[in-house]
Amino acid sequence: MRIMNSIELKSDIHNLIDRVNDITILNAIKAILNKQVSEVDFWDELPANVQESALRGMEQAKNGQTRAHNEVMKKYDKWL
Repeated sequence: MRIMNSIELKSDIHNLIDRVNDITILNAIKAILNKQVSEVDFWDELPANVQESALRGMEQAKNGQTRAHNEVMKKYDKWL
C-alpha cells in the first residue's frame, strides 16, 4: 500500500463517503469530523505577528507594565 498525500487521501475519503447510504455511518463520520474540527485551537490559527503581540502583552502584564482601563479611556475619549 502506497502512502497518499493529503489531497489524494481527502479525495479517496470523499469517494468512499459518496458510496455510503447508511445514515448511521454517515452520522458517525460527521460526528468524528465535527469533533476534530472543533478541537482546533484558535491560537494555532492566528498569524505569527498576532501571536507575538499577544505574548508580548502577556509578558508586559506579568511584569506590571499595565495601565488602568479608565486611564486609557480618558486618553482616547476624544476619538470615541
